[in-house]
Amino acid sequence: MRIDFTPSQRTSLGVEWELELVDLDTRQLTGVSNELLAEISADGDGEHPKAKHELLQSCVEVITGICQTVAEARADLAGTVDELAGYAGKRNVGLMCSGSHPITDWSTQQITDTERYHALIERNQWMARQLQIFGVHVHCGIRAPEKAIPIVNALLQYLPHFLSLSASSPYWIGADTGLASYRSKVFEALPTAGLPYQLSGWDEFEKYMEILISSNAIESIREVWWDIRPHPNFGTVELRICDGLPSLDEITCVAALAQCLVERFDRQLDDGYTLPEPRPWLVRENKWRAARYGLDAEIVIDNTGRVQPVKDALNDVVEDLLPIARRLECADELEMIPRLVERGGSYQRQRAVAAENGGQLEPVVDLLLAEMRDGLHL
Repeated sequence: MRIDFTPSQRTSLGVEWELELVDLDTRQLTGVSNELLAEISADGDGEHPKAKHELLQSCVEVITGICQTVAEARADLAGTVDELAGYAGKRNVGLMCSGSHPITDWSTQQITDTERYHALIERNQWMARQLQIFGVHVHCGIRAPEKAIPIVNALLQYLPHFLSLSASSPYWIGADTGLASYRSKVFEALPTAGLPYQLSGWDEFEKYMEILISSNAIESIREVWWDIRPHPNFGTVELRICDGLPSLDEITCVAALAQCLVERFDRQLDDGYTLPEPRPWLVRENKWRAARYGLDAEIVIDNTGRVQPVKDALNDVVEDLLPIARRLECADELEMIPRLVERGGSYQRQRAVAAENGGQLEPVVDLLLAEMRDGLHL
């Protein structure tokens, strides 16, 4: 099976942001995506170039075009969110983003009426039905298909950095799960989600996709929802590991980190380097630690079992990538990461507000709505 890959001329950038639609009176999710998308679409048919349906009718995905810089991606997202927020406000609906909604029960939510989503539910039953989760996906362009799998494998070393930095789903249906990112554990229950298989190259990727399709495990490669995956049509590596991020400030941090890492690996391959590939056990262990402990995790940094606080690891990688960030015009955004770590991740901010309010979670929803609206000002 041949899978064509559309190379990018440079490390371009695209971001997808899954937004929750919240009833401002009840703070519960509300299924009004059909109405909102119809209102903002030019022909009233719900088709908008940068705002899309998602599995649940209480979610709208906002996407950028192909951007060259993090600042361009931020401005692109902001424009669409502002447009959507104006129509949402008229319906007493607020916009927010977090890996999971703190209080809404997934069983109350309506599925978007498309053949694709109905097939997903039919195949996976409750594993798909409970996907009341929200994320941020970052696409980074690469210059040749043979680079895709080595870059995916090398990025696995940094999976706990992205997950701990973005962790924003401590609550599930009104209860504290004890995890920083419950979303990551919910999503990996799907048979083709979670950690990618560490394949040897593009040929092996094509053979694996052919086996999945011929065995009826999937109908198309769009149904392989790995935490990090190649996206042949876009010519990108897509990082899907991140929880939903409440603010544009946090999105720019994650986008800058992703773009700089992919640019470094792409250039190292041009220079003839063999990229590092962490052991599968180490990747799995570090994902768990990041999901459980977030920014308080100690991650395994080599095959002997040595550990390092993920906060220190994030500071180290920021310093290491600054020359690349200056070349990509995202040094300011990359240098926001230590300030975000000092401010506290979303899961930490959510728990602090709950503690201040006697465990009530409606104020947590109010916090997330405010952070979407006002930003963090890092």
